[in-house]
Amino acid sequence: MEPQVADRPEKTRYEVLAGDDGTETAGFAEYFLSEDESEVEIAFIHTEIDSRFAGRGLGGLLARGALDDARTRGLHVLPYCPFIRGWIRKHPEYTDLVPETRRARFGL
Repeated sequence: MEPQVADRPEKTRYEVLAGDDGTETAGFAEYFLSEDESEVEIAFIHTEIDSRFAGRGLGGLLARGALDDARTRGLHVLPYCPFIRGWIRKHPEYTDLVPETRRARFGL
């Protein structure tokens, strides 16, 4: 089964599911969701891939899936997590998710 990315709001994280039956959590990206009157932001704070799944591209799949979902939901992204921030640098088509006034803080 192909790996899948799923939002787990009860755990405040996105998970990448892999393994033979596609139900094993291979990694996750933790986030903090904040809402105010004018905007909704998702701050990515930590990403981790289980060492048993290293080298399979699951980190990139996780980042892309989480950021695509953020785009679909109209969320502004704050990439505090070094992995997510680095992934956005390598994929500049996602830079627009980070508010322009905050990009310099993240080196984007």
